[in-house]
Formats: sequence, C-alpha cells, structure tokens
Amino acid sequence: MNYRVGLLVLAAFLAGVYVLFQIATRPPQAPDHQVFFNGQVLTMDGDNTVTEAISIRGATVDRVGSSEDILALVSDDTEVIDLRGRTLLPGFVDAHGHFPGSGQVVFSADLNSPPIGDIETIPQLLDRLRAFGENRPEGWLAGFGYDDTLLAEGRHPTREDLDKVSPTRPIAISHISGHLYVVNSAALAELGIDESTPDPEGGVIQRDPQSPDGRRPNGVLEETAARGAMSRMLDIGLMDVLRMTTFAARQYLEAGVTTASAGGMPLSLAKALGPMSQFNVFPQRVALFPLMEELESDLLEGNWRPEQLARGRLTLPRVKIIADGSIQGYTGYLSEPYFEPYHGDSSYRGYPSVLRDDLFRQVAGLHRQKIQYAIHVNGDAAVQDALDAIEAAQGAVPWAEARPLFIHAQMSRQDQVQRMAELGVTPSFFSSHTYYWGDRHAAIFMGPERAANMSPARWALDAGIRYSSHADTPVTPMLPLQVVWSQVERRTTGGAILGPWQRVSRMEALRAVTIDAAWQVFLDGSVGSLEAGKLADMVILSGDPLLAPDLRQLVVEKTFIGGAQVYSHR
Repeated sequence: MNYRVGLLVLAAFLAGVYVLFQIATRPPQAPDHQVFFNGQVLTMDGDNTVTEAISIRGATVDRVGSSEDILALVSDDTEVIDLRGRTLLPGFVDAHGHFPGSGQVVFSADLNSPPIGDIETIPQLLDRLRAFGENRPEGWLAGFGYDDTLLAEGRHPTREDLDKVSPTRPIAISHISGHLYVVNSAALAELGIDESTPDPEGGVIQRDPQSPDGRRPNGVLEETAARGAMSRMLDIGLMDVLRMTTFAARQYLEAGVTTASAGGMPLSLAKALGPMSQFNVFPQRVALFPLMEELESDLLEGNWRPEQLARGRLTLPRVKIIADGSIQGYTGYLSEPYFEPYHGDSSYRGYPSVLRDDLFRQVAGLHRQKIQYAIHVNGDAAVQDALDAIEAAQGAVPWAEARPLFIHAQMSRQDQVQRMAELGVTPSFFSSHTYYWGDRHAAIFMGPERAANMSPARWALDAGIRYSSHADTPVTPMLPLQVVWSQVERRTTGGAILGPWQRVSRMEALRAVTIDAAWQVFLDGSVGSLEAGKLADMVILSGDPLLAPDLRQLVVEKTFIGGAQVYSHR
C-alpha cells in the first residue's frame, strides 16, 4: 500500500514539474487583436511608407494606415495602444554578430578599454583577471575584449604577464577583434605549443625574439593558431550556456533586436541553439552561420546540409568562410602594406586565413552543392581573392540564386564594389567600426586616405547594391542605433569625420538594419518590414529616428516578437 502511495506521489510530482516546465517555456502570447495609433509607423516596405497606425492580429500584421482607418477596425476585444507621437518600426535585424557571445561575461572577465570598458593598463587587466578568477576558481580562466592599441603600454599582454595571475592555471584572453588570443605558460602546455610547434596554415604563433633561439612562444596566437584556445574557453557547462544565452537575449531585446545572428559559432555550441529555441530559452529568431572549416568535407561531399540543425526559430541560411583576419589585429589581408609598419616590416600586408587555391575549391564546392555562403573579408586582398573565387565558381557552375555575402568588406576598393554588383555579391558592413576604430585606422593601420573609405556604403548604393550594416557583437556592443548613426555621421570617437562622401541617409541606414539585413539572411518574406501578412516583430522608439539630433539618445521603449511584447523599458 505504501509503495503504491509512493508511486502516486512521485507521479503527481513529475506531472507537476512537467506542467510548470510547459508554463515556463511557453512563448509569450500575442493578443488576438492590437491596434497602435497616433504615432509614426516606419514600415520599411519597398516605398519606405511612413504612416500613423497599424493593426496586428495574433502574430501578424493586418493593416497599416492612418489612425482614422485603423481605429475603424477596433472591436470590444481589441487592445488599443496610443503611441503618443512615438515611432514604431520593424524590429532590428542583426545582420552579422555572434549571438549569444555578449553573454560570455558570465564566465569570462570583461577586459575592454574605453569607450566600451575601463581597462587602460596591463596591470589593471591582470587585476581584473585575478578578481574574476577568485569568483570562478575552477577550469580555464578566461577574459575577452582587450585592445593592445588602447593599453598604455601599447602592446599585447604576454605569457609572462598572464603567468603573474597564475603560473599553473590555464589562462586565455581574447583580443577585441576575436582573431587573436593570449595564453599563459600553463595554457600553452595544455595546447601542446612549444618552440618546436610550427605555425599552422592561416595562423601565426608569435615568438619572443629575445629568447635563446628566437622560437619561444610569447603567448600571442593569431587566427587559426588561436582556435584551440578559443575551443577551451568555450568548453563550458550547460548552466553557463543557459546563463550566457539568457543574458545576451535580454541585452538584444533591450536594444530592439528581434532577429539575431550567430556567425561562425563553433558546432558544439551551435547544436545547443536549436533545442534552446524550441524550449523558448530566448525569444529571438536567430540566423546561424556554421563554420566551413569545421564541416568542409561533409559539406562538399554532400553528406551534411546546414538546415539539418534548424529548430524552433533557428535558421541556417549560410555557411561562413573566414578568408582573412582583423585590420586592428594586423591579420587583415591587404594589397598594400599597413600604414604603420608591423614589427618594423614596411612590406607587411597581413595574410589570408584560407589560401587562395583553397578558397576557390571551397566556393566551387558550395556552388555544386547549392549551399549559400558568407565570406569574412576585411582587407582588399582578401576581397579580391573572394571575388575571383566567386567569378570562377559562377563560370564553372552557374547559380543565379547564389547571392554571396561578404562579411565586413571593410577595406573594399571602389573597383571591387563595382565588381560585387556585377557578380551579385551583397556586403554587410561593420559600419560602427568608423566610430570605435576610425581614429586608429587613419593614424596607425590604414592611413588617412584608405581609412576615409572604410565600410563604403555610399559606393555600394551608387552601384545598385543592397547592403546591410552590423555591430559584430560582442566585438562592439549590441547598439543598432549606434550602427545607424555611424552610417549617417561617420564620426570617430575623437570627433573626426571619415569620408563624408560615404555617408548615407537615415532611411537608407535604417533599412540596412531592418529589411535589407533580413533579405541577406533570407527572412525578408516574414520579417524586416511591417506589411500585411508579415510577422509583427516591432519596436517602439522614444522619438523620431529620421529627425532626432542624436540617434543614439533614442530609447527602445518596447520590443515585440510575433505581436507579443517581450520587453518594456518601464
């Protein structure tokens, strides 16, 4: 009898847990009918229609129009929201970023310098790591976001610096670009890197020239040489994955981002995003670009397709190829040398992460398999290789729907932009780079002439190219209005204006973070604009982004996904 009672109690307990789980993971529900009126509705449709009101039925847009027309649709069951002159527009679409990477603060120390963070010296950086390590004493000690050019010492930290925090616990910190890592002696030992380790293809193990044979690793790992350190940093448990994801999701909702991007996420984490979406751990739609280097043989042999990972609100529109590195990390691949010589080498131009012949082979293989792709290209030499590879692939295996995407395309020349138009390439510019790094691009990396044309949005529009713009979060904070402002103003942290001829209008800049970004990830049929039949992913801003003196001062007051309110500022 007691045994049966025990089973009944256990069954009731499990049933209760199941019910609570279903309630906890149920997505926010949209009202049957909502009407928003007495404001400004930026639809971002093909005509950039601006109207006063919108009707939402369930998850989708019903109608847009004047307040009078839309209020005529109100019934007893309608929720009526007075916009009071505020602006409603489509939710922001993150064209390229690394969701949920901004949530790494839960397991990694924030080492950013101003204007993003507060680290200005290497001793401060080491103190931040020590303090973080005391609260997280197990496993690898991780940090992110340091910028050697903003540290007072003007250099990268080294293994010796990190050994001062701990000579026995493995430590790895990532550069602000995400393309370089610094590790301590214990981490080098775990990674199996020593004097005899050769540089991997597409990467560099920096050496200490003062060591006896000049071969001793100094702890700085570039590009493919850093992949092992990155994997160890991201080798985290389920609870950290959940904490990271919910932290990032909240940040994105506060910024009005309703569709996020997970570009180049390691497969181990990528596999978790679909189930988390199904269980509503995060409400956003996410476009995931798996890394080509992790899946190359399976992809090119037709044994695996990206869409196999799609779950819930997770889509996999493209595979990502990393063709070169970072300009501010001196790993971007240029046709002409860097402005300020790297380590005294006046001929240094960076290098490709994927050799030209390999890039041709990869792009041709993706064309054969009809798999859409994005290519990370920062330097103009990398852009040239990518354009050549696409032209060769189109000649061998014509594919009108290929629509290749160039991520960053930062130092693209005008002739290359024209060639993008001819080949059907669409770029996603890292436009806020002009704010965060513009001064140093002009003075250190590129020189004033080349820096003036970084992220050349006006050239793209003049060539008839549809482009998007992004923040590359967590490289820079998820601030879509900063991205819009940067396209419009092209102003640096020092107040200089880089290439005013590359400025675009506010409406053009807003399209680059809404409908045109959605088009790049093949979601424009359902999101990115407010039109009848499309999903009601929307934000309400505190003011008018077409007229506000400083776009960055506007506040996202509410965020909606599928008609359901998922964030409110108050």
